[in-house]
Amino acid sequence: MSSVEPCVAPPPAPSLLRSRAGGFALVLVGAVLWSTAGYFVRLAQLDSWSIVLWRSLFAALALLPFWLLTGRNRRAALRSLITPLGLFAVFLGVAGNVTYILALQLTTVATVMTVGAIMPFVAAALAYLAMREPLTRRFGGAAALAGLGVVITAGAGVTPTDMAGIVMTLAMVLCWGGLLVLMRKHPGLDLTLVSLASALVAALAALPFVPATLPSGHALMACAMLGVLTTGLANVITLMGGRFIRSGEASLVLLLDIVLSPLWVWLAFGEAVGPAQMMGGALVIGAVGFYLAAETPRRAAA
Repeated sequence: MSSVEPCVAPPPAPSLLRSRAGGFALVLVGAVLWSTAGYFVRLAQLDSWSIVLWRSLFAALALLPFWLLTGRNRRAALRSLITPLGLFAVFLGVAGNVTYILALQLTTVATVMTVGAIMPFVAAALAYLAMREPLTRRFGGAAALAGLGVVITAGAGVTPTDMAGIVMTLAMVLCWGGLLVLMRKHPGLDLTLVSLASALVAALAALPFVPATLPSGHALMACAMLGVLTTGLANVITLMGGRFIRSGEASLVLLLDIVLSPLWVWLAFGEAVGPAQMMGGALVIGAVGFYLAAETPRRAAA
């Protein structure tokens, strides 16, 4: 009489999305989604304030359910939002969102991405001023190289409109860099709630400057994709993936945004990238990669 071995179920395998490989995949998808912002701005074919309004509304619609589902101690988060510190964070978010759209409308996507790539250096410098976080020699060398890349890129901006776009991009970098440092110094602030409030306030700020006529369905769809994909979904999945990999590694993956953003508008609209912009972009990407590659093992050791 043969015996039958009991069937024991194997232990459940860990979810792919909750692994290191899944974290990289999520951050990679987030970088690809973020890189489509310039494409959707071009596709909308609207004035800047109309894009700010509709993008912000759709972004708020995407962020609200996420905050309601994942937010912890929402009453405390709301109370901290209406403090002077919370309101200043919202102001930085609004200013960063508005100047980003203005920059994309005034100059090429490649120029915006190249100048915007210096944000790690700006954030590190602001952290030194606000929190006395130490700066290394490697930071100084990489920042100087990135600055040279920005100067070369700015030199390619032969029109006053291009220069205005570069100024808007620098303002965006200061606002978003300042917001990053503020959130780091005051971790009690809810980043998702700040982003949600910033989207709503940006929509209200844009409303007086928007034409009375409703945009076409094509333009509204482009703004919906801009708000939902590049603001709502990209933020959510990048935050999810960032939990399973190091912050420096996530920053390196997100550098793909700088490369892919000009590619999409070149393929779709023929927006060419000049030699000076390519050289400046290469210097900035190399400088950021050099700096972040060194920061990742140092922070992991700490």
